[in-house]
Amino acid sequence: MTAVRQHVEKIPVDRGMQVSAVLAEPAAYRAGQTDVIVLAHGAGTDMHHPFMTFFHESLAKAGWLSVKFNFPYKELGRKAPDPGPRLGDAFERVLAHVRETLRPAPGRLFIGGKSMGGRIAANVAAREADAGEQGLAGLVFLGYPLHAPKRHDRLRADNLVKIAAPMLFVEGTNDPFCRLDLLAEVLERVRAPARTHVIEGGNHDFRVPKRLGREAEDIWREVVETICEWRAA
Repeated sequence: MTAVRQHVEKIPVDRGMQVSAVLAEPAAYRAGQTDVIVLAHGAGTDMHHPFMTFFHESLAKAGWLSVKFNFPYKELGRKAPDPGPRLGDAFERVLAHVRETLRPAPGRLFIGGKSMGGRIAANVAAREADAGEQGLAGLVFLGYPLHAPKRHDRLRADNLVKIAAPMLFVEGTNDPFCRLDLLAEVLERVRAPARTHVIEGGNHDFRVPKRLGREAEDIWREVVETICEWRAA
């Protein structure tokens, strides 16, 4: 893995405010050739949560230009997430910043996130597909919230069916937000290539019962390796 340089940027969103973003750049960054991944945090955390920090930094060490950012409500120190349209708008403005203002220019662009952040990334990708845009190289979902716990009759899947870019789902077998048989049924209907990497015994954060003898960071490293292998495939 390579060394990493990090710096914080403020990105304008709506209502005259800015959100914080952290860009982690590998030492081997090459203009137009280094892949970029933009990851959004989950509903109950912000970009500084250990889960987000681990993936942000580990992917940069593996050679990506890695970007994480706060949604507006977390930038303001609030607990309740913004409405979906405002979350999507913030994500889109971060992407526009990456596409238009980064110098030197980035290579292929991947997006995704943890739980809610991944769902908002899927919404953004679906809108781009509806508009005929082909600017995304892939999406990475770290615990996609396919449904609320025990609400298997209400799937958050319409966006996934529209997406044109390849998708990687990392899911735990004990995740109450994503029953794997239901995810498999959804993926039979998507038009883009999709792969699922399963964490046996994993919960929504990929943590497993102590009896399995696996530490969280060991599993997270496995996920980073999976993401990198998927990108190269």
